[in-house]
Amino acid sequence: MPFIKHYEMLRKVSRTFALSIEQLPTPVRNVVTIAYLMFRVSDCLEDHDEMPPKRKSQLLRLWAQVMQGQEPIQKFLDGMSDIDAKGDPEIEVALQADQVLAALNELPQIPRDILIKHVCDTSEGMARWQDHGPYVEDEAAMDDYMHEVAGRVGHLLTEVFIWYDPSLAGNRETLMKLGREFGLALQTVNIIRGMRKDFERGWVFVPQTIYGEQGLNRDNLFEPHNRDRAMRFVARLADKAERHLGNGLDYIMLLPRAQRSIRLFCIWPLLFAVKTLAISRNNVAVIAAEAKITRPQVKRIVAISSLIWWSDFLLGCYYRALSKVTY
Repeated sequence: MPFIKHYEMLRKVSRTFALSIEQLPTPVRNVVTIAYLMFRVSDCLEDHDEMPPKRKSQLLRLWAQVMQGQEPIQKFLDGMSDIDAKGDPEIEVALQADQVLAALNELPQIPRDILIKHVCDTSEGMARWQDHGPYVEDEAAMDDYMHEVAGRVGHLLTEVFIWYDPSLAGNRETLMKLGREFGLALQTVNIIRGMRKDFERGWVFVPQTIYGEQGLNRDNLFEPHNRDRAMRFVARLADKAERHLGNGLDYIMLLPRAQRSIRLFCIWPLLFAVKTLAISRNNVAVIAAEAKITRPQVKRIVAISSLIWWSDFLLGCYYRALSKVTY
């Protein structure tokens, strides 16, 4: 099986996404696996704790040029040669970017072109944000950042699904809009649950206008005496995430029941995010450290949704049940 080593790379960087990806129909599975690994190369550069922003933006743009065939892959690998993986699977993927590109070139032309376009756009968007700096002025800026790192993923996946199942083409415009919303939903939840870790590495993705309403600044967001005010801006973000998640549910309900695997691929991360948001609401753990769902909760969500995936009504009921605040 030509993609088996890439499946192994996938499992190392994300067991949760591997769970969703590996049950896709083989043609889509191959495409989404390579897409995920390509995005991980970009993410590795954006998230690197020690790399200065200028170097990050240079390497992100170089990665985009390599994918477009404008620069050789060896130039990118040479630019990464002094980076020690230190057991970090994301960095290991980046250091094997030549193997990821080799697999990309094994894909059919249409999905290959889809991946190149959207991963390049994401990488260039990430580079622009590295040049911008570690702050977000307002909600529009937050949405702009999230579009670059997650909304474009929704566009990519939608185009891949349409390539695989042309019956979806009739809803293309709506699916593209909702696919972006789906990406923004997952990213908003990621920002909420990872606020403290982002702060510790120098980034604050909470809009200045939102925490400024509470009389806070980026330096005192997480000080113990500001906890009540911090929880009020967390509630604002949770409301925003909930709006995006509702659009994600609408996206899934437009997917045909004939595509069970694709439906489940989308259902699982959506429901994981819904449960994570419920755990995060009014929970000071998101300020002190991080709020995460447990492995048993993940297994339960997978088990139940695997039984009700075909029913929009039952799926909506389960979605609402998971969204109830519990922690």
